[in-house]
Amino acid sequence: MATVVTKTPSDGQVAAPAVSRQPELTAMTNGAAAAAILAAAIGCAVLGLIIPISEAIVPFKNALNWWNPVGPLVGKTSTAVIGWLVAWAVLHVLWRDKEVPFGKIWVIGLVLIGIGFLGSFPPFYEMFTAH
Repeated sequence: MATVVTKTPSDGQVAAPAVSRQPELTAMTNGAAAAAILAAAIGCAVLGLIIPISEAIVPFKNALNWWNPVGPLVGKTSTAVIGWLVAWAVLHVLWRDKEVPFGKIWVIGLVLIGIGFLGSFPPFYEMFTAH
């Protein structure tokens, strides 16, 4: 710890002690970051759920054909993107100024990403293909 030495003026007045100015630390919340992470995981899970469902239900698969050159893939991925954006907007508004349990959100996010990976894995979703 440093010692501050002050000199007294010769006219008998006492000089004010030197004050160290430290910037004030403001509390940061993690809600906005958690909202973004969880929303991305929700988007992954939407894709992982919509693929096997569309394989099992042919009319649903046909309804996802929004553009003929691409077929139902455009509907599947666009639905997942819409789900991600809606989840992000809602969660951001709810959590932007809050401190949320980040560890729990992270675990939930990993589970949802796992659902997304599993549902988009061909050996898995082909088990649901309607014959």
